[in-house]
Amino acid sequence: MQIEISGLSSPGAPVLVLSAGLGGLGSFWAPQRASLQARYRLVTYDHYGTGNNPATLPEPYSLQEMSRELADALTAHGIQRFSLLGHALGGLIGMQLAADYPERVISLVVVNGWLTLNAHTRRCFRVRQDLLLNSGVEAFVRAQPLFLYPADWLAAHQEQAEAADSHHLQHFQGTGNLLRRLSALMAADFSAMAAGLTLPVLLMYSQDDLLVPWGCSLELEAALPQAECIAMARGGHAMSVTCSEEFNQRLLPWLQQHATV
Repeated sequence: MQIEISGLSSPGAPVLVLSAGLGGLGSFWAPQRASLQARYRLVTYDHYGTGNNPATLPEPYSLQEMSRELADALTAHGIQRFSLLGHALGGLIGMQLAADYPERVISLVVVNGWLTLNAHTRRCFRVRQDLLLNSGVEAFVRAQPLFLYPADWLAAHQEQAEAADSHHLQHFQGTGNLLRRLSALMAADFSAMAAGLTLPVLLMYSQDDLLVPWGCSLELEAALPQAECIAMARGGHAMSVTCSEEFNQRLLPWLQQHATV
């Protein structure tokens, strides 16, 4: 699996891995790249089966396989220890990595994540799945922003949203791959293993997230031994995009303290 390495190149520079959500594309983190590249050896990647890493995913597919794919890719580039910033599915991959390779993961930031799938989130994913299967790829892609962004932000950024739709249509991962990745995401349950994840974890959430209720982060905080929360009042599920300046300002001090070798 291909990964992209940028930022600091000095020996011993702290490594920060960025992992996107269900869309899988590393370009999701564009609003964070500049500030993070100045501070870290930065790893971005398209999830296996998406973007620059095309493949037909096996069935069944699981978070454990997503964890192994990333761990193997990092090993191939000589990266043994790292911190990880993950959005939704990307955060779950980070928690799975911490469970599978505890000696390698220094700290985690999980953005709009969960301990086990909330009933509302499950409903949203089923609606999106039905759109894909019954109305096609274009309908699925064009509906996606409704789950990710606040209405007022979408109204004010129509050109950006249209460009993003075109990008996602052009780089669509394929119906089979998406359904396998969605199934793995929906099956994820950290209830039994959360107490064993003793590394520092930051949980960032938006209180107006339409897809993942913000109480999911509080539930996750209660289950993890060394977790703390940062709440943003608005920004939607993708607040790292819609409110990137505030997101970065809230994120960086925690990383400076915890994402070191």
